[in-house]
Amino acid sequence: QVQLVESGGGLVQAGESLRLSCVTSGLDFNGYAMTWFRQAPGKEREAVSCINWSGATTAYADSVKGRFTISRDNAENTVYLQMTTLNPEDTAMYYCAARSGTCYLAASWYNIWGQGTQVTVSS
Repeated sequence: QVQLVESGGGLVQAGESLRLSCVTSGLDFNGYAMTWFRQAPGKEREAVSCINWSGATTAYADSVKGRFTISRDNAENTVYLQMTTLNPEDTAMYYCAARSGTCYLAASWYNIWGQGTQVTVSS
């Protein structure tokens, strides 16, 4: 049974940082690209950042470039999202997703999802 479990969300003030984690099980983690998405109330789900299987290739949405960093630990089957200089526009439910093969910043490419972790940034 494949599972993705996110954690690390919470309520922070603008300018602060959070580190999200996504622990996976039931899949060959080394063979999967991993991506973080977010969805704010009333808005479509958007891709935040993705990382290929080795960690050598990453991509970011323009809105988070320079503030967020994605990484992975293949020995721990875990992907991380380090978020700095958070602002209220970053408030959303954050999801991780997995796909075999190439990293894409589009939700339609993914069919393995976690349940999400809420990030709320107050001004």
